[in-house]
Amino acid sequence: MDSLVLQRVRPSWAPPTLAVLAAITAGVVAQGGFYLPGRILVTALALIALALAWQRFELRPLWLIAGAVAAWALLRAATAGGLADAAGICLALLTLIAGVVVGRGARATDLAAGLTGLGALVAITAWAGVAWRIERWSVLVESTLWRGASTLTYANAAAAVLAACALLALALCTARPSKIQSLLLYLTISGLGATLSRAGALAFALGTAVFLLFGPRRKALRHLIPAALGAAVATAALVPSFPATAAPQPLIALAGLAAGAVIALLHPWFALGLALVGALLVDRSTLDKVLDRRFTLDSQGRSGALRSALETAREHPLLGSGPGQARYLWFDYKGDLVVSRWVHNEYLQWLVDLGAVGLLGLLVLIAALVVLMRRGDVGNPLWAGAVAAIAALAVHSAFDFLWELAVVPLLVGALTGLAAQPRSEEPAVSINGEEPQ
Repeated sequence: MDSLVLQRVRPSWAPPTLAVLAAITAGVVAQGGFYLPGRILVTALALIALALAWQRFELRPLWLIAGAVAAWALLRAATAGGLADAAGICLALLTLIAGVVVGRGARATDLAAGLTGLGALVAITAWAGVAWRIERWSVLVESTLWRGASTLTYANAAAAVLAACALLALALCTARPSKIQSLLLYLTISGLGATLSRAGALAFALGTAVFLLFGPRRKALRHLIPAALGAAVATAALVPSFPATAAPQPLIALAGLAAGAVIALLHPWFALGLALVGALLVDRSTLDKVLDRRFTLDSQGRSGALRSALETAREHPLLGSGPGQARYLWFDYKGDLVVSRWVHNEYLQWLVDLGAVGLLGLLVLIAALVVLMRRGDVGNPLWAGAVAAIAALAVHSAFDFLWELAVVPLLVGALTGLAAQPRSEEPAVSINGEEPQ
């Protein structure tokens, strides 16, 4: 009963929640925390959030598993080199745990709303980066297409964050429907379209399937269909601005964004009709150029790095090459030799760096996170949204080096904590906004 009373009087936007949202926001702004200054900032803010939530430290098995994985990374670095990369792994594990601790004690709607709002800001900047060719918010890929990247710099990283935030926005639409929530869902999906990320689109699609499996299907589709159709129109209006050989068309993009917003607020059948009309206005020749580059499974960078990484893994299958010690070589689309420190697959990267021993430790850590989430409020739309967002990030991690960005482990931790929240018996925080009869 005491815990119930504490939950009833707990203020909204508690300091640990604000601190972890500040850490994630800082990571997004600081290029994902990929470079050392940004990584230090994200870690410092995550530690502040952890300190504010000190009384909630009750996840001893998770701490022990993460500690064992960190110890192996440091041990392997001591014997093979790569101490800086091993330290990066330890910091990523620390921010992951911080996110879990804070997310598990946060008010679910506050944390979800904060992440959704952040996703909308990422989406708007990524979209504007393409529409106006703002180099701070967009990137020219292979000298052919401009793609939305927001302040994360890397288009696929922006897509990963947007896919997760869009799934949370979908959860909020089903839990507490409103026009604002519908617009936020529409904006995040539109931003995802602006990134032109195939991995992001696949991750969002599979994440949506997970949400429909565990969440309220009819309510979800009632909001998802108009938002997705509106986002399709907004993305189509960006088509003239994507090719590097063409001048940007911000007025067309703005008109498409406005039309998409109208569609997103309509009944699904009306939305479908307007979306079809909008599709007829797209310049087919320009669209073909975009589709020729993005609507394909071919990726020389990924396939080349994958082959090189598999060869390296065969040389050190059990212990790995050491954190950050391997180099991957392949030829790019111009025929030039490319050398990279990262393979576009975090699971394979882990195997190469830390061997089968390290990969086993990672799998045990993932299993512990899954067990923790299974103890949460299963059936709650926010639980389903958090699980779907984590699934999307897990899928996307098989196609990009997302874990090198400090913000991603922290985001995964916060989502895990959100999903791991115990079932609430308090009417004041009912997901339907109504007290039970």
